Amino acid sequence: MRKTEKIIIWPAYFDSTKTRKDGRRVPKNLAVPLPKILELKEAAEKIGLEYEIVSDSSYPKTPWQKIGMLLLKKKEAKVQIIKKIAKQLTKMRSATAATK
Repeated sequence: MRKTEKIIIWPAYFDSTKTRKDGRRVPKNLAVPLPKILELKEAAEKIGLEYEIVSDSSYPKTPWQKIGMLLLKKKEAKVQIIKKIAKQLTKMRSATAATK
Protein backbone atom coordinates (compact mmCIF):
# COMPACT_ATOMS: atom_id res chain seq x y z
CA MET A 1 0.00 0.00 0.00
CA ARG A 2 1.36 3.39 -1.01
CA LYS A 3 1.41 6.03 1.69
CA THR A 4 2.25 9.57 0.66
CA GLU A 5 2.65 12.70 2.70
CA LYS A 6 1.28 15.01 0.01
CA ILE A 7 -1.98 15.28 -1.88
CA ILE A 8 -2.69 16.94 -5.21
CA ILE A 9 -5.43 19.56 -5.51
CA TRP A 10 -6.56 20.70 -8.98
CA PRO A 11 -8.60 23.86 -9.72
CA ALA A 12 -11.08 21.67 -11.65
CA TYR A 13 -12.24 20.18 -8.32
CA PHE A 14 -13.90 23.53 -7.48
CA ASP A 15 -15.10 24.65 -10.95
CA SER A 16 -18.87 25.18 -11.10
CA THR A 17 -18.78 25.15 -14.91
CA LYS A 18 -17.66 21.51 -14.86
CA THR A 19 -19.76 18.44 -14.16
CA ARG A 20 -18.80 15.73 -11.71
CA LYS A 21 -17.82 13.63 -14.73
CA ASP A 22 -15.48 16.42 -15.89
CA GLY A 23 -13.70 16.48 -12.53
CA ARG A 24 -15.64 18.66 -10.11
CA ARG A 25 -15.36 17.15 -6.62
CA VAL A 26 -17.53 19.53 -4.57
CA PRO A 27 -21.28 20.24 -4.65
CA LYS A 28 -22.44 23.10 -6.89
CA ASN A 29 -23.20 25.31 -3.88
CA LEU A 30 -19.51 25.13 -2.82
CA ALA A 31 -18.12 25.48 -6.36
CA VAL A 32 -17.03 28.73 -8.02
CA PRO A 33 -16.81 29.52 -11.73
CA LEU A 34 -13.33 29.15 -13.25
CA PRO A 35 -11.10 29.10 -10.14
CA LYS A 36 -7.45 30.04 -10.61
CA ILE A 37 -4.46 28.33 -9.00
CA LEU A 38 -3.58 31.56 -7.16
CA GLU A 39 -7.04 31.59 -5.57
CA LEU A 40 -6.46 28.04 -4.35
CA LYS A 41 -3.09 29.11 -2.96
CA GLU A 42 -4.68 32.01 -1.10
CA ALA A 43 -7.43 29.77 0.30
CA ALA A 44 -4.83 27.22 1.47
CA GLU A 45 -2.85 30.01 3.16
CA LYS A 46 -5.93 31.29 4.99
CA ILE A 47 -6.75 27.79 6.24
CA GLY A 48 -3.15 27.31 7.36
CA LEU A 49 -2.10 24.47 5.05
CA GLU A 50 1.47 23.87 3.88
CA TYR A 51 1.53 23.93 0.09
CA GLU A 52 3.69 23.94 -2.99
CA ILE A 53 2.57 25.24 -6.41
CA VAL A 54 3.35 23.34 -9.60
CA SER A 55 2.25 25.87 -12.21
CA ASP A 56 3.13 24.06 -15.44
CA SER A 57 1.07 20.91 -14.84
CA SER A 58 -2.06 19.81 -16.69
CA TYR A 59 -5.19 18.23 -15.28
CA PRO A 60 -5.36 14.69 -16.73
CA LYS A 61 -8.81 15.23 -18.29
CA THR A 62 -7.59 18.38 -20.09
CA PRO A 63 -3.92 17.78 -20.95
CA TRP A 64 -3.83 20.69 -23.41
CA GLN A 65 -4.43 23.26 -20.62
CA LYS A 66 -1.61 24.10 -18.21
CA ILE A 67 -3.72 25.09 -15.20
CA GLY A 68 -1.33 24.15 -12.41
CA MET A 69 -1.86 22.20 -9.21
CA LEU A 70 -1.29 22.51 -5.49
CA LEU A 71 0.68 19.93 -3.56
CA LEU A 72 -0.51 20.00 0.04
CA LYS A 73 0.97 18.35 3.07
CA LYS A 74 -1.52 15.70 4.15
CA LYS A 75 -2.86 16.43 7.62
CA GLU A 76 -6.31 14.88 7.22
CA ALA A 77 -8.42 13.12 4.60
CA LYS A 78 -8.33 14.62 1.09
CA VAL A 79 -12.13 14.98 1.01
CA GLN A 80 -12.08 17.09 4.18
CA ILE A 81 -9.29 19.31 2.85
CA ILE A 82 -11.15 19.81 -0.44
CA LYS A 83 -14.32 20.86 1.43
CA LYS A 84 -12.38 23.32 3.61
CA ILE A 85 -10.74 24.90 0.56
CA ALA A 86 -14.11 25.04 -1.25
CA LYS A 87 -15.75 26.85 1.69
CA GLN A 88 -12.85 29.30 1.85
CA LEU A 89 -13.02 29.91 -1.92
CA THR A 90 -16.74 30.70 -1.81
CA LYS A 91 -16.14 33.00 1.16
CA MET A 92 -13.34 34.81 -0.72
CA ARG A 93 -15.42 35.13 -3.91
CA SER A 94 -18.45 36.47 -2.03
CA ALA A 95 -16.22 39.00 -0.24
CA THR A 96 -14.79 40.30 -3.53
CA ALA A 97 -18.30 40.41 -5.07
CA ALA A 98 -19.52 42.46 -2.09
CA THR A 99 -16.73 45.03 -2.50
CA LYS A 100 -17.42 45.58 -6.21
